[in-house]
Amino acid sequence: MSGHSKWSTIKHKKGAADAKRGKLFTKLIKEIVIAAKGGADIENNAKLRTAVLKARAANMPKDNIDKAIKKGAGETGGNDYVELVYEGYAPGGVGLIIETLSDNKNRTAANVKSILTKAGGQLATTGAVSYQFKRMGVVIFSREQVNAEELEELAIEIGAEDVIIEEDSIEVTIEPNQFGSFLDALESAKIPVLNAEITMISEQKVSLDKEKTIKVLNLIERLEDDDDVQTVSSNLEIDSQMDLS
Repeated sequence: MSGHSKWSTIKHKKGAADAKRGKLFTKLIKEIVIAAKGGADIENNAKLRTAVLKARAANMPKDNIDKAIKKGAGETGGNDYVELVYEGYAPGGVGLIIETLSDNKNRTAANVKSILTKAGGQLATTGAVSYQFKRMGVVIFSREQVNAEELEELAIEIGAEDVIIEEDSIEVTIEPNQFGSFLDALESAKIPVLNAEITMISEQKVSLDKEKTIKVLNLIERLEDDDDVQTVSSNLEIDSQMDLS
């Protein structure tokens, strides 16, 4: 699996690491709320444990995490979120999986369709795109902040499927059922994380020229800027040498 696409997308989308921290926290809180509906005990709720570890990796304050758990467990009031998944195409035939958490299905569907259409993309029928993808955990690190050999050794020990070491980043791909254990180990070892998520990865990649690539990345950014959208996965392949500025 190529790590170019994920990290290149993140760099293009976020710029500075903290540029969209507030929006990231909002999405992580929603994820914790949904997970906590299955029980507030982190040790006995694997989904909640994973969501909390992701929040910790993003340096979310403990108070925010605790409030989200209580909200999801029904101890405090709040919106009732529903998980919705949309499939679509970006310009150039790039496949998209758009995962959302919404308290208003009609609003979310209308927003996703509008963003896609305005950018020259379109919604697809269920299964038209998803058959190309496999759900995996992806954790990204800065080469400047970690010891590459130590990290690779830890990743292999946990059972990572792939470790890609590039000039400025390291990307670890791991099965979802090992994702939480890996984040736990990273936290114990005090290894800083740039980005951690369970996402959809495709081995059927689509490569485009620079102009079309930037159009697709801008579309992905607009989708992820929507408050209801949690993650956007694509099969866009980006050459690590491509200048996206």
